Amino acid sequence: MNKGAHARQRNFFDVCSKCKTAHSCCNDTTPPITPERRKIIDSYLKEKGLAVASPFERTEYTFPRLTRHGYCVFQNRRTKKCLIHSVKPETCVAGPITFDVNFKTGKIEWFIKKENICQLAGAVFQDKLLLQLHLEKAKGELLCLVAQLSSEELRAILKKDEPETFKIGEDALEEPLLCRLTG
Repeated sequence: MNKGAHARQRNFFDVCSKCKTAHSCCNDTTPPITPERRKIIDSYLKEKGLAVASPFERTEYTFPRLTRHGYCVFQNRRTKKCLIHSVKPETCVAGPITFDVNFKTGKIEWFIKKENICQLAGAVFQDKLLLQLHLEKAKGELLCLVAQLSSEELRAILKKDEPETFKIGEDALEEPLLCRLTG
């Protein structure tokens, strides 16, 4: 496993493995996959000898294919664990933190999911130090994603409504990135 994947691994939470909300984060969701992340996942699958038929799909952007039951193709049906946990998409690592871009203010806004759809959100939000640590890690992952997606892909993602969240902060977007997104 590459060093970057190992560094990401230390920031995951055990709460997910004990999820009681039927792994809603893995159901009917299409986290964006950048070309770089796709290469990392493909390499990981090969390295681990994991055979996943047609793991990706593309509409307005690339994402993990959903099974006929509506779950992420990388979720192990028996264990309910992620097959690619250490190299999973940036939005999966960042969860339960999510984002939106406010083009009027030029800021990226940070949101956290509500506990009724993500137990991890409740655990993180109740522990202010944990929230601060995870938010910083999530911001890094999500800013990397935003920088690597095309403006068309990002706009497609931002069209998705996430009503079960609430805002916890915002940061200014760097001018070159904002120009690329609004251009």
